[in-house]
Amino acid sequence: MFDMERTVYNCIKILFRLLGLIPQKWQRISADFLGRIVFLADRRHRRIVIDSLTHAFGRQKNRFEIRILAKRVFINLVQIIFEIGWSLSLDEKQLRKYFTIDGRSNIKNAYEKDRGVLVLTAHFGNFELLAVIGAMIKYPLSPVVRPLSFKPLDRFFVELRTRFGAKIIPKQRSFREILRSLERKELVVLLMDQNVDWYEGVFVDFMGRRACTNSGLALLALKTQAPVVPVFLIREKTGFRAEFGPEIPLIKTGDKRKDVELNTLQYNRIIEDVVRRYSEQWFWVHQRWKTKPYHPWPKVAVK
Repeated sequence: MFDMERTVYNCIKILFRLLGLIPQKWQRISADFLGRIVFLADRRHRRIVIDSLTHAFGRQKNRFEIRILAKRVFINLVQIIFEIGWSLSLDEKQLRKYFTIDGRSNIKNAYEKDRGVLVLTAHFGNFELLAVIGAMIKYPLSPVVRPLSFKPLDRFFVELRTRFGAKIIPKQRSFREILRSLERKELVVLLMDQNVDWYEGVFVDFMGRRACTNSGLALLALKTQAPVVPVFLIREKTGFRAEFGPEIPLIKTGDKRKDVELNTLQYNRIIEDVVRRYSEQWFWVHQRWKTKPYHPWPKVAVK
């Protein structure tokens, strides 16, 4: 019996493997060319990116500089596709040559607290290759991921993310599974840079604007006392560098709402710092500030 879903999945896999056969030099040239084409053709996302960059950098950059940066954002996105194909052509040992780790002691110290670790990250650099870092540090990795609605593509990315032993936690109703993962002393990876509906998050500052940010990481940290450590995978000229930051101190005032807001604000500021340092590598096509505050809560600030 003909299986359409399996056929489409196989086609996706073959396409990525073919992209991986292109020499790296030509991958970069192709990503540059195609990224500029997508920038011109995709009017909707171009507007989102330019508007967001203008809000974030309008005082430091003029319109021409922001447009150049927006093009680099699209080039980065196309480059991710080529890099996924490239990664499939290499095994774990070969991939290690292209990855370095800064702050390895930060994740080691957190892991040795024996509570599991909550890993803060974002759609930054080539976030799809974080599984390589999990294999390099030799700690069990459990990324929390929203399944894709297009099943053949979702199957492909599940295999990509788990090829070195990571265990996917589906985002929907993930709280209990995250708690079980922490009990097993795993590293639970949460992407914290996307907009959520008002009932899923809190409004705290991000890049100079109040953004509805998922409150789940703060709630988990407050409930479990598991250490929170940030990591970002940064693309460099010769490969990738994983940057593990120091453990983020947990703020506890006794006021639950305030604690959630203050800790979430800390997470946003850490993401903002890396976005400002490597602006073209963040996922600016996402409508990060889409959800608007439904009542004027006062801003909170970390002292």
